[in-house]
Amino acid sequence: MDEKTMVSDALVGINGELKAYAGYITQSENPQLKQALKQMRNKAETAQEQLYQLAREKSYYVPASKATQEEVEHVKSLFKPESML
Repeated sequence: MDEKTMVSDALVGINGELKAYAGYITQSENPQLKQALKQMRNKAETAQEQLYQLAREKSYYVPASKATQEEVEHVKSLFKPESML
């Protein structure tokens, strides 16, 4: 397996982990468990950011072009309270 594939697989795995932590945290009623899960999530986020930077540096990942201001405003308008009825 080449390095690009390994980095990509690791990013996919960490992203899945982050989604799982979100669910665990929101459903936990135990404050100590919730805090422990948040700490674990924070470590996973740090690892994800480091891998993402590595992927960018090696051109394994090329992000999509930046959104235009018009696109940003359109998305914001979708989340205004009057739009959500």
